[in-house]
Amino acid sequence: MPLVPATRLLKAASAGGYAVGAFNCNNMELVQAIITAAELENAPVILQASQGAIKYAGLSYIAALAKAAVAGTSIPVALHLDHGTSFEQALRCMTAGFSSVMIDGSRLPFAENVALTKHVVGVAHVLGVSVEAELGKIGGTEDDISVSEAEAFFTDPDEAARFVAETGIDSLAVAIGTAHGRYKGEPRLDFDRLDQIAARLEIPLVLHGSSGVPPEAIREAVRRGIRKVNIDTDIRESFTNAMRRVLEAESGEIDPRKVLGPAREEATVIIREKIRIFGSANKADTV
Repeated sequence: MPLVPATRLLKAASAGGYAVGAFNCNNMELVQAIITAAELENAPVILQASQGAIKYAGLSYIAALAKAAVAGTSIPVALHLDHGTSFEQALRCMTAGFSSVMIDGSRLPFAENVALTKHVVGVAHVLGVSVEAELGKIGGTEDDISVSEAEAFFTDPDEAARFVAETGIDSLAVAIGTAHGRYKGEPRLDFDRLDQIAARLEIPLVLHGSSGVPPEAIREAVRRGIRKVNIDTDIRESFTNAMRRVLEAESGEIDPRKVLGPAREEATVIIREKIRIFGSANKADTV
């Protein structure tokens, strides 16, 4: 099955009352883990590549890995740029075959964020590519993007409605208390704010920084309107922990396959767990 726009997956999620997992990938093993987990759970899925992943692996490699992964699967899959910060970068990804892009202008003043986002939407929609944007700053670090606790602020519901109306985006990432990276304590999500945002918007909402958020909090967020959930840190930890166990047990091991293979398997387990939490298991056939 060819790559599909994220909009198609998220519209089905909205109709079905579940969320689609968006999992970050940096290499072949992670792409394979995501697709294998989605196939085993019969779930739609979004492959995500951040600026850091593109810098590490190369845009052409990321796109080629995704296209190879979906060539032999019937699972609906989108390839998404995570936290793109410029029109030029978003355009490069669209040209490379990405079916979805995020343009993150949350650091900009409202009017500038709107202008940048509209520019991306104008091109993306002509090409059949879906667009996610962000309003409010989500704390923590995502590759090259870092937002301190002092800088982070929650999404304003009325401003969100205005932003969506002026930009024409397909989905909106909202700041309601999550953060990128590892949490210092248990995150507390502002569900009342999420309710207010969901009541004002008719497009799917996205939850970033979801690694480390308790499963019941994720389920509650999905019940209240979240339709895309981003996961990165939990996968990184499971992947690297599995590698450490192999190398600690066999310090002389030099075969990358014997180190990366178990890591891929462990990542697959974690991704399957997340898919079940999001409620998207056995939903592939409804997209």
